[in-house]
Amino acid sequence: MAQINAKEGIKVVATNRKATHDYFISDRFEAGLVLRGSEIKSIRAGRVNLRESYVREERGEMWLVNAHIAVYDPASRDNHAPTRPRKLLLHRKEIARLLEKAQQKGLTIVPLRLYLSKGRAKIEIALAKGKRQYDKRQAMAKRDSDREIARALAAKSK
Repeated sequence: MAQINAKEGIKVVATNRKATHDYFISDRFEAGLVLRGSEIKSIRAGRVNLRESYVREERGEMWLVNAHIAVYDPASRDNHAPTRPRKLLLHRKEIARLLEKAQQKGLTIVPLRLYLSKGRAKIEIALAKGKRQYDKRQAMAKRDSDREIARALAAKSK
């Protein structure tokens, strides 16, 4: 499950594949996460799901909501709630830019992937605009046709 990019020292723990299916992605940002000890242990074990999660602003801070980080069994009584809101670490200017664009253009902020960079958990978030049903069908049709072309070229070159 976890992909390792040795050149940059990044280990991708979880990706939100549904986000690229449901949204047009524009600007991307990297944010840190405020975590408890049992959460980082569970993240390192790769037990994370970002599928239904989103980012929301509350009193000038950004929060990751509904991300599921599984309970870390050895922590027993010191464990965390799996879907608790987690604070994102962003600069004030980045928060202002995100909120301005989200309110101005009617965009939402979604997490794309969670990864470990130099031992620290980071999350890639993006401004996104929801796709309509026909946009999703067009994207699927294009992906299928590209796959067929690649197969035909591969068969032809053999």
